[in-house]
Amino acid sequence: MKNIAIFASGSGTNFEALIENCENGNINAKVVLMVCDKKKAYVVERAKNHNVEALVFNPKDYASKNDYEAMIVKRLKELNVDLICLAGYMRICGEVLLDSYLGKIINIHPALLPSFKGAHGILDAYNYGVKVFGVTIHYVDSGMDSGKIIAQRSFDYVEGETLDEVERRIHQIEHVLYPEVVKKLCEEK
Repeated sequence: MKNIAIFASGSGTNFEALIENCENGNINAKVVLMVCDKKKAYVVERAKNHNVEALVFNPKDYASKNDYEAMIVKRLKELNVDLICLAGYMRICGEVLLDSYLGKIINIHPALLPSFKGAHGILDAYNYGVKVFGVTIHYVDSGMDSGKIIAQRSFDYVEGETLDEVERRIHQIEHVLYPEVVKKLCEEK
């Protein structure tokens, strides 16, 4: 069984989708740590509800990214983490984290990469007027949303759909696709 850490900065709906799939046996893994850079994020409450250790930190309490990443890596190693799943974690991974876990960090992005990278992928795609929206899961490298793509799933825009409706459809896909990918990665030798 693999040990997973989930990094998040927000409400934690993808955290919830992943942990439920681990708890019900769909994914042969255990979520052993949730890492969050915002103490008031709702994902902290979700972790508590599932009895998952929450490592909550304020980046401003550290002299540098290397310092807080060293603290995180130390805890990841203590818990024998095999896979890191970024789920709305709004920080670019630095060299300390990447050097320790390169090829073992994945991210979910609410747009079809390589288009619409960054924090506002859905809004940027919507404002651009795309006719096909989707979700990408990719490996994390030192760039922003630039790692090798693992999986994508798309849907056609229906004329007249609001931004909220598009976001809802994207989240529905995320909550199915992310567990599918994590399940497959946890089954690989």
